[in-house]
Amino acid sequence: MASLERPSTSGREGTTGGILGVWRRGAGLPKKKRVTELKNKTITGFFFQVDTISLFRSGLRRYIFTVIDKKSKLAFSRMYKGASFFNARDFLYRLIYLVNTKIQIIQTDNGSEFAKLFEEACTKLKIPHYFSRVKMPKDNAINERFNRTLREEFIQLGNFTTEPLLFNQRLTEWLIEYDFNRPHQSLDYLSPIEYLNNYQKGLPMSPSSTHS
Repeated sequence: MASLERPSTSGREGTTGGILGVWRRGAGLPKKKRVTELKNKTITGFFFQVDTISLFRSGLRRYIFTVIDKKSKLAFSRMYKGASFFNARDFLYRLIYLVNTKIQIIQTDNGSEFAKLFEEACTKLKIPHYFSRVKMPKDNAINERFNRTLREEFIQLGNFTTEPLLFNQRLTEWLIEYDFNRPHQSLDYLSPIEYLNNYQKGLPMSPSSTHS
């Protein structure tokens, strides 16, 4: 991702006006909420980590948005042709539809796809949006592990295609197996849905809604 570099002052250290002054003061740029601020916070609802996988095949680049709940390991994913904030917003609304309940926290990295429309959607839905620290993959460790599983147990087993419609149809079937049937050691060998049924109220997903 592109980084913001400090503009040159051309030797004028005392300059505070113009663009440089705005940059120094951070005018109009709200401070990002970092995930480290949640260290001592009690999380009782869904805490979703969102990420993007970029793949290049047959001369085409495709992007897979992924999300997983830190506690239950409930996961969702979808391929898009671009990693735009428009697609990131679409992915968020699909997640809302699937879980059909309040999301307590959304965590992302600092990618541009998670700005503008995505940020506006979080605000509209009253979902606090927290960011991972730059170059600190451990902040997003649960999602990184899911991305690895998605690669090893789905993509690398002959399921990849650059056609999003076909890929997402195959991916949906795999996600149903992952969420409803795949045991997780961290959940005492329950599947995410079994864990949610046992330890939380209500069933957040159903096979029919997953096919939407």
